[in-house]
Amino acid sequence: MRKSRGRTGRKRRRKHSRFPGGVDCSHKLEYIELKKWLKDRGFKGKNLRPAEFKETGRGLMATKALQVRDVIISLPEKCLLTTSTVLSSCLGGYIRRWKPPVSPLLALCTFLVAEKHAGAKSPWKAFLDVLPRAYSCPGCWEQDVVTLLPEPLRKKAQEQRTMIQELYTSSKAFFSSLQPLFAEDTGAIFDSSALEWAWCTVNTRTVYMKQPQRECFSLEPDVYALAPYLDLLNHSPRVQVKAAFNEQTRCYEIQTNSQCQKYGEVFICYGPHDNQQLLLEYGFVAMDNPHSSVHVPSDTLLKYFPPLDKQRKAKLSILRDHDFLENLTFGWDGPSWRLLTALKLLSLGADEFSCWRRALLGDVISARNEQQTWDTAGKICHFLIEETQHVLLQISQWKRSRENLKTHLALVEGLRLEDLKILQKSAGILCNWNMAT
Repeated sequence: MRKSRGRTGRKRRRKHSRFPGGVDCSHKLEYIELKKWLKDRGFKGKNLRPAEFKETGRGLMATKALQVRDVIISLPEKCLLTTSTVLSSCLGGYIRRWKPPVSPLLALCTFLVAEKHAGAKSPWKAFLDVLPRAYSCPGCWEQDVVTLLPEPLRKKAQEQRTMIQELYTSSKAFFSSLQPLFAEDTGAIFDSSALEWAWCTVNTRTVYMKQPQRECFSLEPDVYALAPYLDLLNHSPRVQVKAAFNEQTRCYEIQTNSQCQKYGEVFICYGPHDNQQLLLEYGFVAMDNPHSSVHVPSDTLLKYFPPLDKQRKAKLSILRDHDFLENLTFGWDGPSWRLLTALKLLSLGADEFSCWRRALLGDVISARNEQQTWDTAGKICHFLIEETQHVLLQISQWKRSRENLKTHLALVEGLRLEDLKILQKSAGILCNWNMAT
């Protein structure tokens, strides 16, 4: 009898927790504990509820319709985790004494690892319990998956990995100095995987909140604040918000410039980032992202121009001096002005080379130069389409045979599929230009 009632109760809860936007998760123990913890620190928000959404995963659902200029969330200062929090903890004295001074980033990472190790004894346990156990930033991926990323994201992912590793190596002596605080060996507590987790937590989840400059920290900007509950809000490139710390209310507030229906997912915008930037910094991609573009590596650009061109070296020097070898892209509206300008200069004939300044301004040099510029753009676009399709085929094969890489492969697949849509749109635009001329 008791068993049957339990099943019925579960069915009833599931039924009541389903809404058009997502599945209500506020009944889960970790969220109950988090809301209680927030309430104890002065948080009174009732307009948002944790939920699971099909497209975005975990997020926050509106419990009422939200209008333009509504304050979505107002999080009291006591709920924010900043370097001030760290300095007021048992780590504070060790940080103040350590020379050379640690960075604000390292201070926050150290605090997170220490509090996570403290477990049930940590006053931040309710927040730590809802943090992801692992992150999807490319700097944490296996090298095999990183090789499937497009340039320049591949290079940036490798730089991210190196930066995390160097931070760990350079911080070992500081971690050792904390030994009096722990019964266990600090080498086992502050290992490379723990620091990687903490670094990703800070990198993906902090809001901008400038702190006063302190002598106990290095000169790196101290602008990080971890904001429990608020950090459950997902990104959409199509919404606009105002976000800042309100000095009068002493709360971090987010005000929406977009409407949201009742039970819909509430979004904020992390910034006008393309998908490469979103994947690098936050570990996800946004479908149909209007800010997305496909980057053209300089070596791909140059292989369509004859190496025997006597002015090739001078052309490259001009492009480099005027910063026209980076950030050359295809977007939803076709080849970028920067890409066409670089191609225009590289397409200058020997008798046109003296016009290079005009080419950099986007002027029409000649009908031949224009035609070659657009023809070359088309060739590069088709090459990138073929390259993207080849990578997608490889991903499809790996997903069947390499189960442990499935999550990260799915992210690369999402990025590459978006790239393919952009390139195919650009190919159509280039084809239409050729037909029109």
